[in-house]
Amino acid sequence: MRTSGFSNRQQTSGMPFGKYRPFLETNPVSLPDRTWPGNRITKAPRWLSTDLRDGNQALIEPMDPARKRAMFDLLVKIGFKEIEIGFPSASQTDFDFVRSLIEDDAVPEDVTVSVLTQSRSDLIGKTIEAIKGFPRATVHIYNATAPVFRDIVFHNDKPQTVELAVAGTREVVAQAEKILDDETIFGLEYSPEIFVDTELDFALEVCEAVMDVWQPSSEREIILNLPTTVERCTPNIYADQIEYFSRNISRREFVCISAHNHNDRGTGIATAELAQMAGADRVEGCLLGQGERTGNVDLVTLALNLFSQGIDPQLDLSNLDEVRDTVEHCTRMSTPQRLPYVGELVYTSFSGSHQDAIKKGFAAREEKVKAAGGDENAVIWELPYLPIDPHDVGRNYEAVVRVNSQSGKGGVAYLMKEKHHLDLPRRLQIEFSRIVQKTTDKFGGELTADNLWKIFADEYLPASEAGIDGKHWGRFFLDGAHVSSVPTAEGGDTEVSISLNDRGAKVQMESVGNGPVDAFVHAFEKMGLEVRILDYVEHAMSAGRDASAAAYVEAVVDGEVLWGVGIDPSTIRAAYKAVISAINRAQR
Repeated sequence: MRTSGFSNRQQTSGMPFGKYRPFLETNPVSLPDRTWPGNRITKAPRWLSTDLRDGNQALIEPMDPARKRAMFDLLVKIGFKEIEIGFPSASQTDFDFVRSLIEDDAVPEDVTVSVLTQSRSDLIGKTIEAIKGFPRATVHIYNATAPVFRDIVFHNDKPQTVELAVAGTREVVAQAEKILDDETIFGLEYSPEIFVDTELDFALEVCEAVMDVWQPSSEREIILNLPTTVERCTPNIYADQIEYFSRNISRREFVCISAHNHNDRGTGIATAELAQMAGADRVEGCLLGQGERTGNVDLVTLALNLFSQGIDPQLDLSNLDEVRDTVEHCTRMSTPQRLPYVGELVYTSFSGSHQDAIKKGFAAREEKVKAAGGDENAVIWELPYLPIDPHDVGRNYEAVVRVNSQSGKGGVAYLMKEKHHLDLPRRLQIEFSRIVQKTTDKFGGELTADNLWKIFADEYLPASEAGIDGKHWGRFFLDGAHVSSVPTAEGGDTEVSISLNDRGAKVQMESVGNGPVDAFVHAFEKMGLEVRILDYVEHAMSAGRDASAAAYVEAVVDGEVLWGVGIDPSTIRAAYKAVISAINRAQR
């Protein structure tokens, strides 16, 4: 036999890949003694939300003042201490919104607002006017430093680029001294745009020139924002750039290095995480990854990645549905169903093997929690396919397992237990899952817990007992039974007196056996039915005096092996109903 291989493949895609070149050919990074791969993230970074600026400008329809305010209030509620609230020199609408936060006294004392401006004198003045009266405020200036912008867009050489950054910084300092009073704690952020495409040594040169004007100190921090405005390299290269910059920038103890990552290559999360390992102190991004093109880095995912590792994210994300609903309302953008942590389907499994593992995981955890005295938080979370407990982010367990044609017995059994309190024996799980599979194969789509109950009741329970409209489907129904546990002449120790409904006719029978179930089965043998019990399981469906019992019997009825189910407040009656269920199914 010959096997196929790929070693001699000469096929090409036919796509014009030759017009592109590797990133490192245009902007090489040499850091052979890099240390970041051995580092670990052990604490949350400083977070800056740019939902109201970067996120807002990327919307088809930018937020109106009411939606902006709803977004701002959400960010404060979650716990953001640094929020970029707009670009006030860009429009009167942005300017008015910034001022409205002051007028409404909406900004807590410990929250720093940030506003963006280009490095231009007229824009800087209006920007600083907008933040007058805020307790804590940062002006964020930027200018283009990358060759593609210097050469193609602005036609500036390197000295002109440095001078633009320096002049902007001087203007910020001058305008702040003129306009702001001593009550405002004022800061500066500078971005060499686009850092990832800028020659590393030139990015350092520009930032050093800005710092020479600002004169950072222990009381006068500067934020140097190093953006991947367009993500064009693998995350490890950006990490090398961050470590190189962090090692070589002067006055590092007074510098906050901020990472501002976009997601053009789909690796924005990894880029931001590796940047922290390489020395970044702060991360800028948006809730749920809103932003230009493929979006800014998703701060919710980053924060919950920390949470899943046992690290305090410094943000309260215990109600993710509220976060998602507010973001969708404010942005009028829908959330992908499989967006990490937040999407509708991220805690859901359809696969049978996944569902079986989750079911067993919940059972094992339940035992550990019981052993810990019922303290959920005292037991480390270890569940297959669920990296975090959905309850911790405001989700319930109802959607953890959902049944379709790909599902197996584990998922079916999980839903029957969680939603209907029926802990099906394993062989009954197998039997019932085959019945469910026939339905999903025939009709397709997803089966809800209510759909499963209807299928289960139709297969195992009389319609009246299941609470479902319809005709009785079984030959026999139990009207009553009386059990006497006394020695009898026939050799058994239990006598039962049974009232049955047999196709509408009333039947009264007495029978003897070794126990109530054995005696009940013998009654049917007198009617010419061959019945033999292989297995019997029962359990309470809830606690309390009014609890019902569920009974399951695996029986051989006239040579056919099948299960029966009975539900009744009386355990004896539940067992009898289970036997009748099996007999009725055999004759159905």
